[in-house]
Amino acid sequence: MRKATILSTLACLFVLLNFNVLSAQSNEVPFDDMPPTGEFGKCYAKCKAPDVYETVTEKVLVKEETKKYKVIPAKFDSKREKVLVKEARVDYKVIPATYKTISEKVLVTPEKRIQKTIPAKYRTDTRRVEVSPARGEWVRKLKDPNCFSDNPEDCFIMCYEEIPAVFRTEKYQVLVTEAKTVEEVVPAVYKTVTKRVVDQPARTVEVPVDAIYDYVNTTVVVADEKVLEEKIPAEYTTVTSRKLIKKGGYSVWTEILCADQTNTSIIRQLQRALKAEGYHVGPVDGVLGKQTQEAIKKYQQDKGLPIGNMNIKTLESLDLDWKGRLTSN
Repeated sequence: MRKATILSTLACLFVLLNFNVLSAQSNEVPFDDMPPTGEFGKCYAKCKAPDVYETVTEKVLVKEETKKYKVIPAKFDSKREKVLVKEARVDYKVIPATYKTISEKVLVTPEKRIQKTIPAKYRTDTRRVEVSPARGEWVRKLKDPNCFSDNPEDCFIMCYEEIPAVFRTEKYQVLVTEAKTVEEVVPAVYKTVTKRVVDQPARTVEVPVDAIYDYVNTTVVVADEKVLEEKIPAEYTTVTSRKLIKKGGYSVWTEILCADQTNTSIIRQLQRALKAEGYHVGPVDGVLGKQTQEAIKKYQQDKGLPIGNMNIKTLESLDLDWKGRLTSN
């Protein structure tokens, strides 16, 4: 079981071998949780497992049961009758209003008092302000091309690093002369306007209008319409589809080796340990190639270890010295 843990650890460790800092802000990590230990010199990773599907065959409804209707139309007859076309009413005739023109003096702008402010005078000084204090922060790292997955989003690697304090120089104003207010009076303004006003208002006169009648042919029902119902059975077919058996997703945070702890010596030790366990790793060359990666994943699956990266549990399972005490080969 230790060997499987070592393989998984080594895979994600090699992802860190040549990574760069992507962001120093922990809120850019798309997870609700952060690595469990905020300790300098430790790195953690989440690796993504694919969804698991199976092929299933089932009977599917193609067309639901329906009903067909045959309509026997109704029978009609016609008759002639007198009908009201337009009822008697009262119309209204409007006699328009008459107008006349008058002149008057109107206020355009009332007298007003204006408060005029003479602004204060300032001078500009500068001072040094701390933007953020020195602190420890989780820093996300870019993965190495030799990682197990070709998708850079499948592994999120976080390392706890010291971030120095940040300062900025800012400007501020100092009052030299205070503001003051003076009052000015603006006189009212008038003008003479001419306007059209009503002399006699409009009025309405009633005009009675008689009702209008006509003779029309109307149709009456002799026999009602009938509807006959016929059932059409449902239709089915057999379809084959993929069914999700196990949802994939990101693993829990798994401790891995940081970049400065990962070297060809420990990869050779890993290759030798796997080969001794009967796994085909290819040449023992200290390179995390495809054959070595597949051997690591097979070992991790067999031992029930975290899969898809080189994690500490896999290194410990194979009794490897992951803290850097191995001799270089």
